Amino acid sequence: MAGLMLLSACVHRTSPHGTIPETVTLTKEVLQDKIKGGWAGQAIGCTYGGPTEFRFQGTMINDYHPIGWSDGCMKSWYQNSPGLYDDVYMDLTFVEVFERLGLDAPADSFAMAFATADYGLWHANQVARTNILNGIMPPASGHWLNNPHADDIDYQIEADYAGLMCPGMPNSASEISDRIGHIMCYGDGWYGGVYVGAMYSLAFISDDLEFIVTEALKTIPEQSRFHQCISDVIRWWKQYPEDWKQTWFECEKKWDVDYGCPEGTFRSYNIDAVINSAYVVIGLLYGEGDFFRTIDIATRCGQDSDCNPATAAGILGTMIGYSRIPEFWMKSLHEVEDMPLAYTDISLNRAYALSFGHALQMIEREGGTVQEDQVTIVCQQPSPVAFEQGFEGHYPVASMWIHKPITDVDTIRFEGIGVVIVGNVQSPDRNYVAEVEVHLDGAPVETVRMPADSRKRRLEVFWRYRLPKGKHYLTFDWKNPTPEATLSLTDGLVYSDAPAPALNPY
Repeated sequence: MAGLMLLSACVHRTSPHGTIPETVTLTKEVLQDKIKGGWAGQAIGCTYGGPTEFRFQGTMINDYHPIGWSDGCMKSWYQNSPGLYDDVYMDLTFVEVFERLGLDAPADSFAMAFATADYGLWHANQVARTNILNGIMPPASGHWLNNPHADDIDYQIEADYAGLMCPGMPNSASEISDRIGHIMCYGDGWYGGVYVGAMYSLAFISDDLEFIVTEALKTIPEQSRFHQCISDVIRWWKQYPEDWKQTWFECEKKWDVDYGCPEGTFRSYNIDAVINSAYVVIGLLYGEGDFFRTIDIATRCGQDSDCNPATAAGILGTMIGYSRIPEFWMKSLHEVEDMPLAYTDISLNRAYALSFGHALQMIEREGGTVQEDQVTIVCQQPSPVAFEQGFEGHYPVASMWIHKPITDVDTIRFEGIGVVIVGNVQSPDRNYVAEVEVHLDGAPVETVRMPADSRKRRLEVFWRYRLPKGKHYLTFDWKNPTPEATLSLTDGLVYSDAPAPALNPY
């Protein structure tokens, strides 16, 4: 308790006018309590929102819709649907590499650990895995020219570890995210993780949520869509301080768009980092430090409604500390803290210890001091990372409904500057890899490898951006068909250099 008093004194004495102090001293007890609170909050928030994940797309979850919680619910998820915790066990992939290879572990080491892990992946992560296994390493593996999902939420939900190991040092968290976040994301997708890492980092040294979300935003370039959206959310919160639903609605009107993800573009489904980060901030600001309200609001914003409350609760858990998370949530948590997360041998209790050790190393590395009972952090003023804009100059203008075996597809014609074609291969032989030679405008441009193994799958059969504007055509030659395998093309997106004009026949 003495440690908690010390933290409170530091924060209120040094940041009443919205400034970051030069140094902050915490007891090791408080530092560890906050790190534990971050991991615990993330796991609790993920569990609470799990039953609603992507069931509410472009619509909020109204108050009459019950979202339950019960003793034993976390253990049930752990045992029956462990994939729910992908945003926890994927963090642990990177934590384990730091523990094994040290703070200077190269990006390729994180990439290979991620690409060869046993867990399944989706969206930007899955494309990155495919890229890496085919020799396209970071940062190219996450670049939008090589990854149609580069703006998706993937790194945003995996960046918690970076903030937890960099207390009061948001720029150090950004440097770590530069190395790891570009494995799978670019531009707005990467900014989601940079921003989350900065909020976690600042939650160690401030108990003012407005300050945390506003100051962390300084790590994001002002000209980015991401910065503009979060700035709007903060402004709407001030305009409608008692009505999170109004802010949600304003956000939907202006920012619920997706330019990249083939699954979400032109649909209500939105896994883009911009809108989902906005929901995290809505939860934090309107939750006002109340643990339940924070995760409930972040969940009720919809879309990725397990990951968003996980992030919000992790940041709040870091701010208030493990010891101040209400007991209502803790009984279920305690039942799983010694159980390893799926696809890893690391439990939450071990994650607490590993991140604590990494935080001590980072504090010393960045000029702070670690003594027997306390640490002194040299705090950092947030500075913006490099500006990146994925899909620049590219506007989705048409979707394609194909849904045919590839052998029944003669020619796909489109007009624009870019195209994405989605498909899938199925075979009882998990080792089978379909090889498809793709011709663009009559010339062979790529031989695509499509594994039947779902863990290594490639769903985007082909994509190209920055084509000369005009008419183009694609043909596909399946080089190694077998009687047991099926290969289908399902959907497509077409891009041009300007939005498609709205139809107005009058």
